[in-house]
This record gives sequence, structure tokens and C-alpha cells, in this order.
Amino acid sequence: MSTILVGYTPDEFGKAAVRHAAAEARLRGYGLLVVNGSKGDAYVDKRYAAPEVLEHVGDDLDGISYEVRQVVASDVADELLRVAGEEGVRLIVLGMRHRTPVGKLLMGSVAQRVILGAVCPVLTVKPDTEPV
Repeated sequence: MSTILVGYTPDEFGKAAVRHAAAEARLRGYGLLVVNGSKGDAYVDKRYAAPEVLEHVGDDLDGISYEVRQVVASDVADELLRVAGEEGVRLIVLGMRHRTPVGKLLMGSVAQRVILGAVCPVLTVKPDTEPV
């Protein structure tokens, strides 16, 4: 079965990514691979979901085959690209947050690095948008 990879964070950006990826999966008959990652460099990382949060990722995925993975890696963008390559995903979906040029320079942009490094299409979405 073809797969869509979703870069998930436990916030409105991650929820938007799952919502859009689910619409694409239903349209194409694909499965979902939901990946939540952290660098593991902070005692508390707001982007790394607690297990009870991840249990609810599938609440809106009725009829869609899905898997949820949590990863700790020194570079989350590289890890998303590695998983996408290993699994042969057909599409990557990411929630997109606005960052200033200085913010990107200082902290990098996972979305930008995934877009530039992916060998498959990448869909970036904003929280206030609905799937087409």
C-alpha cells in the first residue's frame, strides 16, 4: 500500500497536517505514517507528544490504515527524510508555521529542509485551512 508521511507536532500545526493528510489518503486510498520527532536536547520538548496525546491521533482517521512513530534524532528533518526514503512514501505533509528570516537562521526550518531534500512531493499546510 502507498503511504503518506505526516510530520506531527501536538499543536494546531500537527492537527492541520493530519487533517490534510487524511483527506489525501482517503482520496488516493493510501495509508498514513504519522511521525512525531524530537532532538531530545531539552528536558521538556513541546513538539514531542506524550503517549496519551498520540493515542488520539487516529480519532479522525476512520477507515484509514495508519501507524504512529516517535523518534529521537539529532536532526528531525534528516530523520523525516530517512523514514520517507526507507518507507517509499508518496507524499509528505507538514504543518507550516511562519518564522522570521532571523528565526530560520538561528533555529533552522524543518519544513524548509524537508521540502528541499525530499524526493517525493511535500504538502505544507496552515492550521486555518481546510482540505480541498
